Amino acid sequence: MPLRRLRRWPGSLRARLTLAGVVLIALVVGATTLLLVQRAERATLAEQRERELGETARTAAALTSRVLELQNALRAVAQQIEEPLLRDPPALERFVTGQVVLRRMFGNVSVATRDGQLRVYTERDGVRPANINVGDREYFREAMQENAPVISEAMTSRVVPEPVIVLAQPLAGAHGPYGALLGGLRLGSGDLMAQVLQYRAGDEPDALLVVTDEGGRILAHPDAARALQPLSSEPRLAQAWTDWVRAGRPLEPAGLPAQQDGEVVTVAAVSGPQWLVWRVLPESQLLAPLHDARRQALGWAALMALGASAVLLALLGWLLRPMRALERRAQHLFDPAFDPHADWPEAGGEIGHLAQVLRHASAERAQLEVFNTELLQRLESVMAAAPVGIAFTRHERFELVNAELCRLLGRRHEELAGQPMELLGLEAQAQKTLLRQARYAFLGHQPYSGEWPLQRADGSTFWAQLRVQPARAGDAVQGLIWSVLDISAQVAARAQLQWSAHHDALTGLANRAAFEQQLQKVFDARPQSIPAVLVAIDLDHFKPINDGAGHAAGDAMLKAVAAAIRGCVRNGDLVARLGGDEFVLLLERCSAERALPIADAVCAAVAGIELEWEDRVLRVGASAGVAALQADMTEVAHWLKAADRACYDAKAAGRGQARAAPAGPADPTGPRLRVV
Repeated sequence: MPLRRLRRWPGSLRARLTLAGVVLIALVVGATTLLLVQRAERATLAEQRERELGETARTAAALTSRVLELQNALRAVAQQIEEPLLRDPPALERFVTGQVVLRRMFGNVSVATRDGQLRVYTERDGVRPANINVGDREYFREAMQENAPVISEAMTSRVVPEPVIVLAQPLAGAHGPYGALLGGLRLGSGDLMAQVLQYRAGDEPDALLVVTDEGGRILAHPDAARALQPLSSEPRLAQAWTDWVRAGRPLEPAGLPAQQDGEVVTVAAVSGPQWLVWRVLPESQLLAPLHDARRQALGWAALMALGASAVLLALLGWLLRPMRALERRAQHLFDPAFDPHADWPEAGGEIGHLAQVLRHASAERAQLEVFNTELLQRLESVMAAAPVGIAFTRHERFELVNAELCRLLGRRHEELAGQPMELLGLEAQAQKTLLRQARYAFLGHQPYSGEWPLQRADGSTFWAQLRVQPARAGDAVQGLIWSVLDISAQVAARAQLQWSAHHDALTGLANRAAFEQQLQKVFDARPQSIPAVLVAIDLDHFKPINDGAGHAAGDAMLKAVAAAIRGCVRNGDLVARLGGDEFVLLLERCSAERALPIADAVCAAVAGIELEWEDRVLRVGASAGVAALQADMTEVAHWLKAADRACYDAKAAGRGQARAAPAGPADPTGPRLRVV
């Protein structure tokens, strides 16, 4: 018993009230804690952004100073290179090799003549041969034209397979520059990154410092292999780059913040070369102490909530003792073995009022159960006597079915009651469509009625008239009432009537009405319906069969002719009997060139018919006229006249053959098919 009570406790009113109190306390304490921590987080981030702005601006300013320092070093050495020295390569090589400080400051140092030819090329570890001309480089031409120091854009070196930045210092003479001293910073080897790191303040482990040009190409990065890649390829700065571009590409030496989710990003411009210094610091690193404090505060809040829940649980247990007695009695509320007026607890307040309500409900339930039993018996009698199938469904399951529905579906009552609606005999998609259409009808306050094919238990099908309406007006959730009537005979009769309306009763071919309807449709669809061909067929020597052998023989011959024509055309071609011995073919998507052999084949097939009739063999022939649909025909009658004229030409030429109508408009005065 204690174990059973323990299992039932989570769903009790006492547990819910206790839980509500605990949740309320936890929400108040937790919300207060989170609000204070969020304020501290915002203040910390704002303070860090200001500090990062200053740090980035100082780094940019220091890099500006470093660039000036590099330019000054080049200028000081350039002043020592006179024009005669430029013409003495060995002496020039010794001079440049002796500039140890300058060579340490740059990845490579070289001297070029006015036309761009390198006279000497040195790296930190010594002289390197380089028969290269830089006269076509933009930075070199600008330095020569302006006679002023120039800093190049990032580019691929012609000496080493690395991206570089070159500082060019003209060698000035009385008549203008006679050459240039060039200092290169290798981006792939990290030369520029080394210049940046000399002035980087702070040593956060997850901080990232990147230098780019104004176009967003990376000049310096902790990963030297990323040199010259777009900044958008750096995940920690891609959003910040987009934000900076959207802001109008501001070049601010004092630094600006940039937007990047989860990061504190600042950017400052390097005066002179117009580079950008990007500094990134993860927010998680800054907020880690506050997150620890938040976890600790939430832990204390949880402990406080547990203590409060223990006190609240004990208090509610004492206050709700009468409720347990009421619960025990309410468990037998629908048990007919219990007196509906006995064993209810006496209590005051809300619990006493609830006990009175339940006692009254128990008495009403007993009376209602007797009434429902009688009503259900009457309803079952009515349903059993109904001549149509009747069912009541709720949540797409059968709750009530009558004997007629069981008979229609070929199933026993036990197979349907309580089972899903799939047993009605509809496919899953058809059932969804039916229910959707029914809901639309209900929205208009109308019952649904429709014809559907249903499948019996043995696999056979029948057509049924289904009528559906809600058991309660305007509320289909309460259940649906179905009536099912077998209308297979009516559907078959209707189908036969529709077939007869469009087919010749004797031959089974399309009749005149069906032919005229399709002919007009093809004619109206021009020019999309072109090519299309009309073949008029008229039997030769048919009248003697009717006169000599009788109409029964004529009918048999017409059936044989229809079968022969069908055997010569495609499945989609229209074969029609217009009346008497006149037939016609409508060949869509068929040219006159292809149609003429088909017409010849029809004539040959008809000529090959040998109908044995009362010790005689009956034969007929056929003449055919072929007319293609023309774009300039103004009436469908012109097309018919062209085919009819061609058929008469075939008869005049000796019968038993096919002739094609000449191109051009039909003669409106010529003979015409009798259908017109």
